[in-house]
Amino acid sequence: MLLILMWQVSDNQIRGPSVRRSAALSATALAGLSLLLSACSTTSGGPQADPGTIDVVTSTNVYGDIVKEIGGDKVNVKALITKASQDPHSYEATTQDKLAVSKARLVVENGGGYDDFMHKLADDSNLGHENIISAVEVSGLAPAEEPSAASTAADDEHGHSHDGTFNEHVWYSLGAMTKLADAVEAKLAALEPASASTFQANAASFKEEIAGLNAQAAGLAATSAEAPVAVTEPVPLYLLEAAGLVNKTPADYTAAIEEGSDVPPAVLKQATELAGSKDIKFLAYNTQTESPQTQALKKAAESAGVPVLDFSETLPEGKTYVQWMSGNVDNIKQALGK
Repeated sequence: MLLILMWQVSDNQIRGPSVRRSAALSATALAGLSLLLSACSTTSGGPQADPGTIDVVTSTNVYGDIVKEIGGDKVNVKALITKASQDPHSYEATTQDKLAVSKARLVVENGGGYDDFMHKLADDSNLGHENIISAVEVSGLAPAEEPSAASTAADDEHGHSHDGTFNEHVWYSLGAMTKLADAVEAKLAALEPASASTFQANAASFKEEIAGLNAQAAGLAATSAEAPVAVTEPVPLYLLEAAGLVNKTPADYTAAIEEGSDVPPAVLKQATELAGSKDIKFLAYNTQTESPQTQALKKAAESAGVPVLDFSETLPEGKTYVQWMSGNVDNIKQALGK
């Protein structure tokens, strides 16, 4: 292109004005073409990310929101599970999910067998384990003998503990999410040191809000006198226990629901009678994994005038994590008459 342009300029010195004008137009066209080709070469691979932005992939939008709260505009977050209709226990990753994880510098999973698909995606993408944050691992809630997310592939299709000794739904633990905030802040700062002060300030603000919720839960615990409740699944138990409440649901019922198996008739009868009695303050209902056996408890509670509080496994649309948990605490207060 450069040689052609030089030839045209030299030839212009010999020819007349009209020819020179034509050559000038040709040079302008060539310059425009050069710019166009340059632009195409820059964008042919798709939109270029800001060099200071960290690509993060999370298993659910719960963790996606927490990362956004801490990372602010320095992170580009993609959550794989964002809808209540999606069951994290049986989620199957898509090609788009695999592509997103392959480009990520940080992955945040729940761990504890809850979202094994996420750890597999990270392993298949050869992402270093130092760039994978497991909420279960940083929570400190799992017993020492609990297998890691990477070693639970042989678990049942739901990925839950069979012995019922560990509740992996750690996002309902306010203390665990405080520790997660620290872990996310530290990792983001390591990946983008220039923004470390921003991450630190954002994490501090987030933890301050969590501390406020913790104080409210502690206040309920001080006045609830170990009030009894029933649950269809142990999903919200960390929050309920923080509020001083005691789960009276038959263990065999919740174990069967967790494992996706049929509840023994005698156990279902016992759980249904409990839900429909005045012996509990409310029924905690997981809206995300409904079945005839959980609906039986809900129907019994509603018929008896027992409050039914909905709890989900993903962030409700339009809510931040703090807003969501604040709403849960408010609902508990109302059900307890506080």
